[in-house]
Amino acid sequence: MTDQTAHTFIVSHTASDEELVRLFIETGDNRHFEKLYERYAYKVYKKCRTLTGDSSKAEDITQDVFLKLMFKMNTFKKGAKFSTWLFTITHNHCRDLVRISKRRVVLVNEAGADLVDESDLHNIFGTDEIDTGKFKIAITQLSLEEKAIIYLKYLENKTIRDIADIFDTTESAVKMRLMRSREKLRKQYLHMILFG
Repeated sequence: MTDQTAHTFIVSHTASDEELVRLFIETGDNRHFEKLYERYAYKVYKKCRTLTGDSSKAEDITQDVFLKLMFKMNTFKKGAKFSTWLFTITHNHCRDLVRISKRRVVLVNEAGADLVDESDLHNIFGTDEIDTGKFKIAITQLSLEEKAIIYLKYLENKTIRDIADIFDTTESAVKMRLMRSREKLRKQYLHMILFG
């Protein structure tokens, strides 16, 4: 280890966040950035998990945030607090992702998630006759995402792969959500049939 390397190593471990930002911008040495990553990756992950409610998605978003951060480092303002800046970037990134996801769901929902195509719903209820009025009331008990999944699968005849692409998730996640949404709708509908 050369004197310069040893000095950089010591500085990196003892430097403040803001000093690490400055060193990274001036030298381009990734070790300074890596030290910031070590300090904040788990905190960013926890914030992403809180904002999205999805652990696996939070891991991916954490990586995205730090990638974004690397390219934004030269916009860090002198005198600012690094942690505040980082969490602002994290919050905005998560909020944008959630907004995009909700917009997709809302657009799908508004396109007619409460329309009834009886021939496509027999698989859910196991019956040849569906009470359209009770069905419409039952489906209002579902979340926007649940309505959207039911709509896409049974009214638009989308494949699991298509739905996974729309929701930006895995096929297995879609299958699980579809199963839960279908069961919830079936229970709500049967409750309406039995108790009005």
